[in-house]
Amino acid sequence: MIRSSRFHLLSTLVVAITIIFLTFGSVTAEAATRKKKRHATTSRAAVTRSVHHRTVAATALVARASLNTTSKGPIIRGGPWLSPTYADSTAEDFVDGEDLDVRRAAVEALGPYNGSIVVTDANTGRILTMVNQKLALGSGFQPCSTIKVSVALTALKEKVITPTQKVNGIDLKYALARSNNYFFATLGIRMGYETVSRYARLFGYGEKAGWNIPGEQAGHYPDAPPKNGGMGMLTSFGEEISQTPLELAALMGALANGGKLYYLQYPRTRLEAQHFISRVKRDLNIKGLIGDVKPGMLGAVEYGTARRIMRDAPDEAIAGKTGTCTERNTHLGWFGSFNDSGPRKLVVVVLLTGGRPVVGPLAAGVAGDVYKNLGQVNYFAKTAAPASPVPALLTMPMCCK
Repeated sequence: MIRSSRFHLLSTLVVAITIIFLTFGSVTAEAATRKKKRHATTSRAAVTRSVHHRTVAATALVARASLNTTSKGPIIRGGPWLSPTYADSTAEDFVDGEDLDVRRAAVEALGPYNGSIVVTDANTGRILTMVNQKLALGSGFQPCSTIKVSVALTALKEKVITPTQKVNGIDLKYALARSNNYFFATLGIRMGYETVSRYARLFGYGEKAGWNIPGEQAGHYPDAPPKNGGMGMLTSFGEEISQTPLELAALMGALANGGKLYYLQYPRTRLEAQHFISRVKRDLNIKGLIGDVKPGMLGAVEYGTARRIMRDAPDEAIAGKTGTCTERNTHLGWFGSFNDSGPRKLVVVVLLTGGRPVVGPLAAGVAGDVYKNLGQVNYFAKTAAPASPVPALLTMPMCCK
């Protein structure tokens, strides 16, 4: 009995220390985000609606950033960042098989920023455009707070929480909308590494998301809890995980379509696009959970960390999750999303890299512009070409159904 009490006391202490650590991080991050809003707004205002002007602006910004350099790379005001905030993100892209309406909308939305945009059809897994293919097909970056979506699904599936159950005084909807670190650190510690990692791999982490896409690399999922912060950091910031834009796009597609994790496919020619055949990787069996996760993702756009989208108010209802953190002296801004209205469901994933202006809310603003640009050409009203499905090649193990 004494040994059990000591173990309970030790577990409580671990949770408390982790929460204190994450609270400090959240407070400083929130303060930094407030300071960044002025700079991010100024940068976005400079982006024109012409691809020609976009290129000129990008060239000027890159030149300005490169004036102050060291042997370690560009210095962006506020710290020695190894990636510039601005670049021509379309260089060397191959676009022959892309949907050119989507391509134009994404390139215009990204403007001069150094990053990648991946847009997919949620009901087929077709990649409609992939801006900055070198970055999108690479081995990925820390997912930051976007990892919280998969953690929420895992906790619901394992009945560790209910949608209305409060943890540290808040429920799941609020925790996702405001990206609360307390909440998800606690869930990670309660569930443990084996449970969290098993579901993460089922959701596509640590494996290629695409089907025979030349140059694609898989992301990475750690074999043990992170040394820095343990499970609390794994489930709130994605510590030691490398997530690719394609991995996040595949998971967002499953949420949008009711639970099918498609292989993402990238047609290389117009003919391949016309004869597209969808391929299901596995059925995640999460259809009954999506309605519990989606309100928090919609809340992120309506009043939470992605509310910058509402500044331009795209007609489509958007569900999404932001992520902001620093890895390898590169600031990261993530946003994974899908439109939650209309018959045509698209997934839009934005990854920004660079210096201080780069944050998840900025990535959300870029994604919002993609949806808005597509809405202006009535893209969502168009009927998508049907794709003959190939049955699932893999199924979820019995342990996790």
